[in-house]
Amino acid sequence: MKALDQLKQFTTVVADTGDFRQLEAYAPRDATTNPTLILKAVGMPDYRHLLDEVVAAGSGQPIAEVTDSLLVRFGTEILSIIPGRVSTEVDARLSFDTEATIARAHSLVERYRRAGIDPARILIKIASTWEGIRAAERLERDGIHCNLTLLFSFPQAVACADAGVTLISPFVGRIYDWYRQREGRDYEGEDDPGVASVRRIYDYFKKFGYETEVMGASFRNIGQIRALAGCDLLTISPDLLAQLAADERPLPRRLDPASARQKTIERERFDERQFRFALNEDAMATEKLAEGIRAFVAHAIELEALARG
Repeated sequence: MKALDQLKQFTTVVADTGDFRQLEAYAPRDATTNPTLILKAVGMPDYRHLLDEVVAAGSGQPIAEVTDSLLVRFGTEILSIIPGRVSTEVDARLSFDTEATIARAHSLVERYRRAGIDPARILIKIASTWEGIRAAERLERDGIHCNLTLLFSFPQAVACADAGVTLISPFVGRIYDWYRQREGRDYEGEDDPGVASVRRIYDYFKKFGYETEVMGASFRNIGQIRALAGCDLLTISPDLLAQLAADERPLPRRLDPASARQKTIERERFDERQFRFALNEDAMATEKLAEGIRAFVAHAIELEALARG
């Protein structure tokens, strides 16, 4: 059995791409997108017509509405292929504005609803800032499910779970990148700081019975994926999905709820003051969160420029 098929026995496989024509080859249940991936996709000849159609239909509308329509168009196309959910991102420029994030999330869900998509199939992606987490808490009460992204630290994860969000996306590869650059060495298996971060979060959630799903994200190699086999979900790029589909080595489960519940773990809570201080004390998480928001903003601006023609 190929490694990808083995992984699917105990982990939900999610495709991390805007290139939805690749999805059928790997049969993921869910898919994730972001402005970076959509920007890459509309640069391909196969998808340029989607941009042109959305721009033509949105003539005279504010540019933010046109780009949101483009995100939803890609999401709708993806949902015609996969059986599960798609994650669609709120503009990263709203990462520190709770009310604006809530309004934008409702607008995205309404666009999907008008396209005939059940809101249960949508996850709204929001940066894991304090303001973003508060927005997600209220959105979940409104029945809008959220995927908290750009998550690099344990306090971010705990705050998300206590807020009752549906899913979190801890970024394995970006954590790995930071430590690799700082320490000047590679990491493998459980020694990988990105892997260790997700394992800690997973064990904590299972120990205390949180319903929030853990979806490892941002992988650099299939070794990281193998080390997290058994995580609730893993969102994987097409290149790494292809490697897993060609890999015939055994892929044992590494994470499971029963083992996590047997571990000795202390309960932790973070109010706003504690959250901000803990994040500030974590140089990696502070730097990668800021860097990630800046990158998503830059790509959102590029996407708007394309939509303007």
